[in-house]
Amino acid sequence: MHVLVTGAAGFIGSHLCEHLLRNGHTVTGLDNFNGFYDPGQKERNALAIAQLGGDRFALVRADLRDLPAVQAAMAGVDAVVHLAAMAGVQPSIREPLVYEDVNIRGTLHVLEAMRVAGVRRLVFASSSSVYGNAVRVPFAEDEPVDRPISPYAATKKAGELLCHTWHHLHDISLICLRFFTVYGPRQRPDLAIAKFIRMIDAGQPIVLYGDGGSSRDYTFVLDTVDGIARALEATTEPGYAIYNIGNSAPISLRELVAHVEAAVGKPAQIAWQAMQPGDVDRTWADLTRARAALGYAPHTPIAAGIAAQVAWFRNQQA
Repeated sequence: MHVLVTGAAGFIGSHLCEHLLRNGHTVTGLDNFNGFYDPGQKERNALAIAQLGGDRFALVRADLRDLPAVQAAMAGVDAVVHLAAMAGVQPSIREPLVYEDVNIRGTLHVLEAMRVAGVRRLVFASSSSVYGNAVRVPFAEDEPVDRPISPYAATKKAGELLCHTWHHLHDISLICLRFFTVYGPRQRPDLAIAKFIRMIDAGQPIVLYGDGGSSRDYTFVLDTVDGIARALEATTEPGYAIYNIGNSAPISLRELVAHVEAAVGKPAQIAWQAMQPGDVDRTWADLTRARAALGYAPHTPIAAGIAAQVAWFRNQQA
């Protein structure tokens, strides 16, 4: 299969490209190498993918908002995994128009380029953020998600709706995956675990928001990639489905810090601040549907996953 991966040089995208290549697929990776975080990390990711894939990997340096470039990247493609987006809750509050432009218009460009090229298989990366502060736990896919509490969450919900529209109009086989707090080697440096590892290792104080009781369903990146690959294989007939891709084992912020302290081997210095606007109290994936339909079964305990991320971090410092 020839797969177009948007956001290919990023955290999840680079792991996915390597997985696809190792399993015999051909990959076209699209990425704009923007400055949201160090483009050098993305360059290193892209180089590793290219070395692994050889002539089965092609890199397209382009922005989702450039429709002709997205259309050109679609040549010869059998399926698309659309990961590229502006990510993060807090930055979306500061720059909502950028998030709308990239996440909504960019997704429209992918869908339209697929329609024109006759590509009929798409896996779209959504987010657990769409659940907002849902009361019922764990979060199931049939939970109403019409009350997002950040622009980022709203753009991801909008992406799901656009995907359904293109499925309905153009018979695209389409799966939306709601990711739950993905972590592991190559994680974006602005995300909590990456920041905690870096700052605790350096003896610098970390900032925790709220009382430490908020919880997240942290999911190791290779478990997430397995879910994407399973969804990609499942998109063989015209249809539309939404699945949670999480770990279904949420832990509190205090517990997370304790795991990082253990893996780094140093105690954390903590500065407490009030909860930030847009942050949800908890996330927790109900995996009933993903297990039944995709055979998805995450297997990486949080301690093992954080240890792997710490090992990668230290290797980067060597």
